[in-house]
Amino acid sequence: MPVHHAMRHAVTGGKRLRGFLVIEGARICDGPDATHAAAAIEALHAYSLVHDDLPAMDDDDLRRGQPTVHVRWDEATAILAGDALQTLAFELLARPKAHPDPAIRAALVLSLARAAGQEGMVMGQALDIAAESAAHPLGLSEIEALQAGKTGALIEWSGRAGAVLAGADPAPLGAYARALGLAFQIADDVLDVEGSAEATGKAVGKDAGAGKATFVSLLGLDGAKSRAATLVEEACDALSPYGARADALRDCAAYVIARQS
Repeated sequence: MPVHHAMRHAVTGGKRLRGFLVIEGARICDGPDATHAAAAIEALHAYSLVHDDLPAMDDDDLRRGQPTVHVRWDEATAILAGDALQTLAFELLARPKAHPDPAIRAALVLSLARAAGQEGMVMGQALDIAAESAAHPLGLSEIEALQAGKTGALIEWSGRAGAVLAGADPAPLGAYARALGLAFQIADDVLDVEGSAEATGKAVGKDAGAGKATFVSLLGLDGAKSRAATLVEEACDALSPYGARADALRDCAAYVIARQS
């Protein structure tokens, strides 16, 4: 069935950052197996990329080093594959294997719906589209608010989910993930200037070509890198309650701004 093949295509490759955050957060909080929650956020993230790449959105031909779903198949298949991946995410969280306590499962479903919808990722994407036709480029605070939804909301959910599964306080991991998410987006803006399509697996230079305001355009290349480094420090400071158990998350924060894709 084409939709099934398109779904598999959409989830192939990538960094698996969000799933890693879920699993690692559960581990350091002595939580249960987090595989279902990790798979759920990866499915939802993949859906967002499939739809983001559509001609009506960013109109991209390359994602994760391979043709985007609508290029490989067609727009209708891409829309349906994205829809199916989104609903699969909530199915995975609602399954009893995700957590034995239905209240925990419900809390994860509700929080992911908020992070993904009009209060989070969709809101950020809508702001991004609106900015393309705005009379004036967005300022720094507006860019930060946009990216807190478009990119940051799902990363923050990923950071908090492991603690929720464990019944632990999610605040420290949430603070870590908020700083990490903004650093991630700044690093993406830097890669859009310095990176190559071969290394990143997607088109580069599109933001500058479209005249969009980014962290690089507002802060300069060195300023953007400095801001990202400061955010990594903030992220690592938030992990202090976990001591050495959180070293993998500290390494992850350093990777986010050192990556080439």
